[in-house]
Amino acid sequence: MSGTASPNYRDRNSTADRALDILTMFDDTHLVISGTAVAERLGVARSTAYRYLQSLVSGRFLEEAPGGGFRLGLRVLEIARLARRSYGLSEIALPPMRALAEEVRETVLLTRRTGDLVICVDRAESAAQAVRISYERGSALPLNAGAAALVLLAWSPEDEARRLLEATELRRFTPATLTDVDALVERLGRIRRLGYSVTRGELDPDVVGISAPIRSQGEQVVAAVSVAALASRLYPEAEAEVAQRVLAVAGEISERLALAAA
Repeated sequence: MSGTASPNYRDRNSTADRALDILTMFDDTHLVISGTAVAERLGVARSTAYRYLQSLVSGRFLEEAPGGGFRLGLRVLEIARLARRSYGLSEIALPPMRALAEEVRETVLLTRRTGDLVICVDRAESAAQAVRISYERGSALPLNAGAAALVLLAWSPEDEARRLLEATELRRFTPATLTDVDALVERLGRIRRLGYSVTRGELDPDVVGISAPIRSQGEQVVAAVSVAALASRLYPEAEAEVAQRVLAVAGEISERLALAAA
């Protein structure tokens, strides 16, 4: 390596890090960001922040918002689509998910966990419902609330689940939300014994979630399939029946994954 190669390499890494810092500024409450906010976040002059922003605009990762500022660009949607395809999971899971959505006449979600992030990878909705529950693809769900997140944690090693819960700010979304780590770990054990998770009004006050694990060829839990329904449409008496359908679909998707990997 020449004497000038290392500084250039570090400069490229620094630029990439700053681009990632800008992209991670976006969340549900910050759909548009300003050049001033970027400058403050990066600790640079506004002219420098705008150079980074314009590079991202040129690459279609960002675009200028009509009212001023910057929003995520079409290239991000393109990458999200490719990310779902790269897992191969959506293509395998969607046909059984669509059938389940039509059968129970509710929304069906496909979720994965990476570290402390639980992400909605895909969804299927029933055409029969006038009022639907919509979780956006790519949206992050909390670790401590919602049937899918609890299922994905339940089949993790207990020490890993406890460590993640202790390191995360556990928000209380409704009076039914659990925020005590010991209580959550105990609940994860009950979910493993039962084989699926049911939550009623723990993330959204009017929503019931029923989730089951999807396993890889090696029996490792790699994702979860869930039904999300309005509590007024899914009475407690019907939970066990719907849970059996969710378990059956989780098993079908697991079998399809195994065949695809064979």
